Amino acid sequence: MAIFRAGKRIGNMDIRIGLPRDKSLVNVEGDPRITKQRPGVNQSTSIGRFITEINKGEGVARANRFLIRLYPPIGKLSTSDKKGATAGTGPNSLETNEMITNVNLMCSEVKFPSRNIQATNFSTYGPGRKMPYAYNYTGALDATFMADKFLRQRAFFENWQNKMYSNQTHNMNYYDSYTGTMDIYQLGQYRESKREYPNDNHRITYAVRLHEVYPDAIGEVALMSVAEDLMPMPIPVTFSYRTWENLTLDQVAKAELGKAVPDMPNIKPSKNYGIFSGILAKLPPEIRRAGKQVIDKVKRDFPIGRTTGGRVFPPFF
Repeated sequence: MAIFRAGKRIGNMDIRIGLPRDKSLVNVEGDPRITKQRPGVNQSTSIGRFITEINKGEGVARANRFLIRLYPPIGKLSTSDKKGATAGTGPNSLETNEMITNVNLMCSEVKFPSRNIQATNFSTYGPGRKMPYAYNYTGALDATFMADKFLRQRAFFENWQNKMYSNQTHNMNYYDSYTGTMDIYQLGQYRESKREYPNDNHRITYAVRLHEVYPDAIGEVALMSVAEDLMPMPIPVTFSYRTWENLTLDQVAKAELGKAVPDMPNIKPSKNYGIFSGILAKLPPEIRRAGKQVIDKVKRDFPIGRTTGGRVFPPFF
């Protein structure tokens, strides 16, 4: 509730001003109380140290913040767009950059691959030691893709599998002719844009690259007469691969993670131009608000404003 409120009607304009009791919300960003230590972040306690460590990592990773990128074999699945190709009209439409991007975005579930260290028990005297002698990978990765009404995503992987063998002779093609690579990205965890991280939801925070990838199995798709109409049809695909590397730790292609993609420019606030804008900026918020209403009304009723649709040029804006 304000300490003082007053209103006056001048002509066809209704002007009201008031003085509020509390001005703590007028300049929230400049409030010195915000810079002080917040409750619950006392590092002398266990919960305080836990919150501090979470803040150092900028929060926790979200499982639904991910993206994949498939790189089919060059020369077999073409990555150049072909003019005249229409969705679902033939193999050409399944081998374009647009189709590959569509499949990447339609991935609804995937897992980061695992790596195992093989060890054997070795003992010379006393308790033995498990001595590593090799490492291996599971070699298989399951993923699920959402299908559109043409099931182009399933046809995309069927077309990829067709590069592995001949339907006429049943001969298998060379291994290097149908294998590609696959990247899996963990993205930033903030959905909303923030001042210090304006593009954090597109920031790659962790990534791996799988080598010698090909669709090993295209899973069954259940068709039911009674099904949830809003649920998209899932296309399960099992990929086979030979090895995988961490894009940062193993320095694959000199990748550097943790940066926004793309970098966002710093936009500076515009200056106050015109006679009225410079005067209003120096007034208290309550009077500034009332003055802005008067100027807006003048803009609409001023003859120039009527002619230009409310747009008034310097020095009157």
